[in-house]
Amino acid sequence: MKVDNSISQLGQAPAGPKAAHSTPTPSSSQPATGAKVQISALSAQLQGAEAVAADASVVDVKRVAEIKQAIAEGRFKIDPEKIADGLLDSVRQMLNGRAPAGTT
Repeated sequence: MKVDNSISQLGQAPAGPKAAHSTPTPSSSQPATGAKVQISALSAQLQGAEAVAADASVVDVKRVAEIKQAIAEGRFKIDPEKIADGLLDSVRQMLNGRAPAGTT
């Protein structure tokens, strides 16, 4: 069995006897001129929703700045009980098959 280096040449046909038997590719991969595409109403709604979601900020930049300032000034207090309660609530919701509160 001969091991060659053909994997390093992605996108190129392998040299040798196999290349002679390869399937010819179409001369053009472009769609025919005048081809029309119709998008369903649901697809159009999804595209609109994606556009709105792309414009929405995932992070509240103002709140992050406030927290950074509080940490820098030593005013930021951590409540371990609140964190533990939130984690437990998230786990309970995941086990019940629901998304955790605040993630939708």
